[in-house]
Amino acid sequence: MNDRHRIDVRAVILGALTWCGCAGSTPAVENPTSGGSRDDVAEKNTDGFIPITEENFAQAETAKNFRNWAARDANEHVTHMRGLPPRGDAAPTIQMNDDTLYSVIITEIDDQREVTFTIPETDVYMAVQVVNEGGHGLHYVVDDGTHTVKVDSQFALLIYRSGTEKGLDAARAAQDLIEDDGFKFGTYEVKNYDYDEVQRWVERYREETRDYVLEYTFPRSASEITDLHQWNLEVANGWGGSSPEVGLSNKYTNSKFMDGATCYQTTFENPRSVYFTSVTAYDQNRYLFEGVRNVSSYTWTMNRNGTITVSFNCGDEAPNNIDTKGQTFSFTMRYYGVSQKVMDGEIAPTKTVKKGTAPM
Repeated sequence: MNDRHRIDVRAVILGALTWCGCAGSTPAVENPTSGGSRDDVAEKNTDGFIPITEENFAQAETAKNFRNWAARDANEHVTHMRGLPPRGDAAPTIQMNDDTLYSVIITEIDDQREVTFTIPETDVYMAVQVVNEGGHGLHYVVDDGTHTVKVDSQFALLIYRSGTEKGLDAARAAQDLIEDDGFKFGTYEVKNYDYDEVQRWVERYREETRDYVLEYTFPRSASEITDLHQWNLEVANGWGGSSPEVGLSNKYTNSKFMDGATCYQTTFENPRSVYFTSVTAYDQNRYLFEGVRNVSSYTWTMNRNGTITVSFNCGDEAPNNIDTKGQTFSFTMRYYGVSQKVMDGEIAPTKTVKKGTAPM
């Protein structure tokens, strides 16, 4: 990003500390990454809403996502999505993956500022991501067992992902093993932002990213943000992603938008993610397409030399073809348990896209 987008991150953190009451000697639940989590401490504008700025956009977009999941009763009990995510803007979150079934919990943290959860032993991939009120994925856990982790905001959103590699029934059986009796439900209140205004901010940020590859960094906390504008672009285009860590968590990359009437292909070395890799197409608002499925390392066909070619709108005979039915699209690479080569940029399918021959 250019210099006009770079900020003094220390000033942002200090401002958040002042807002949440953490800068004094008395500890408070709110902290810089939450951006303030009580409506009664947030300055309101003349319409009664919390004003949205570049400094608190991530908190506002996070509040929108908490609201969407609370509307599905994730504030009362674990909320299971028993099928693949809804298509279009019926989805509670943008750019949801098409590889796993989601189970979501909104909980208040305990007096030790911790949350405890259990990943059951299952026959499929399962991970839990802990997201704070600032939109940061503080923790990404894949190991079975009971885990207690620190959370630096009053509430946390837990995202369980149950893999569909053995079919939907196996993923649903895994979801049924998730226990929710240890969480503090029912205390989260939707924050008083103007969510139509939040969406307008989202759309402005998204417009900036249409014509270039967006590499997500997803810093784990406000203190790790080095470019606030870049962070806001990531939140607007792919809220809720994990901070990439080799061999454990996930890396995400968006392609630029492309014409759905043109054949495109990308060929790349096997990423060798620890768990799996997927390629998913999204519409111009970053939602899944109706009737369009993704390609993953569980399903793709490899070339004779061990590379992989993924095609877009190139016809049924093209290798690993994703048909967006003539609609403009971008695609997202997800690497679950990212490899060092991908982290180092040696494998970058979003940067090797070429036009092919349009199907007759």
